[in-house]
Amino acid sequence: MLIGEVARRSGVSARMLRHYESLGLVRPTGRNDVGYREYSGEDVRRVFHIESLRSLGLSLREVGRALDDPGFSPAGLVEDLVRRTRERIASETELLTRLSRIGAAEPGDWDEVLRTVALLQALGYGSPGTRQRAALSSTGEAPVPAEALAEAVLSEPDPSVAGALRWALARAGDGLGPLAKGLDSPVAAVRARAVRAVAAIPGEAASALLRDALGHPDAAVRRYAAPALGARGVAEAIPTLIDMVAEAVRDVDAADALGVLAAAPETAERIASAVVDRLAGAAVDAPARRRLTQALADIPGPTATRALEELARDGDRGVAVTAVYLLGLRGR
Repeated sequence: MLIGEVARRSGVSARMLRHYESLGLVRPTGRNDVGYREYSGEDVRRVFHIESLRSLGLSLREVGRALDDPGFSPAGLVEDLVRRTRERIASETELLTRLSRIGAAEPGDWDEVLRTVALLQALGYGSPGTRQRAALSSTGEAPVPAEALAEAVLSEPDPSVAGALRWALARAGDGLGPLAKGLDSPVAAVRARAVRAVAAIPGEAASALLRDALGHPDAAVRRYAAPALGARGVAEAIPTLIDMVAEAVRDVDAADALGVLAAAPETAERIASAVVDRLAGAAVDAPARRRLTQALADIPGPTATRALEELARDGDRGVAVTAVYLLGLRGR
């Protein structure tokens, strides 16, 4: 079979077949009377083998080794190809993400493109100070897309940088998509960063995500969501806030949030009743009872007053003294 026929049947150009021959990958069995290359059936099969291996990402040198080296390890090569392919996919995905973020920023000229690229790079690399400056400047002339800020805050271990990123994200008022995924992360630290970032974002969409977080299996997520919801006037957070007070987990923040919710008379009665029920629980130890008594300080209404009057006669001196003091403040 002449080279032209091989090219037609294999889809490999005559020029490439000559290149394979120069590399020693495939050699025509012979030549005809006028000197043209003649390929045997075995030669053609080798051409197809070469193309199959190239389709896997092998270099021509690796193809030659795979075909001619008896000691060549296919398993090792495939493992290496898997690794290289994953690295290439990761690199291409990162490039696609970066291009999408730049496009989302709607740059008007190349200067804006370059500023956005510089900010994105600074958010991902460098010292904490560099990342913090990038976060604080991300809402300037070349704003960084909210999704990029959200992804940055999910991976940021430095508290100061994370605070700057939450501030920038709150100003952007978006980025909830990546944060919602962060709430389902298998990594506890990522879940905590996600809920804190959501808590800093205003608006009903963020509040809805925080409401969902109240039922999260991770207690830390619930305990970041509850004070934020309390500050927004969402009464669904009351049970979690009372748990936080009783268990001394950010109890000051929880008590403050209960005070905000208590501005509505009906909600104040609901809070007071829930605190009274918790105080009556057999499993509540003395320190928890004192914290719960203190939490009644900012809860107006008759239920809270009656509870303090009873607590003023409590057998625990710390509880009684606290209740008497709070009743005195109410008398004023």
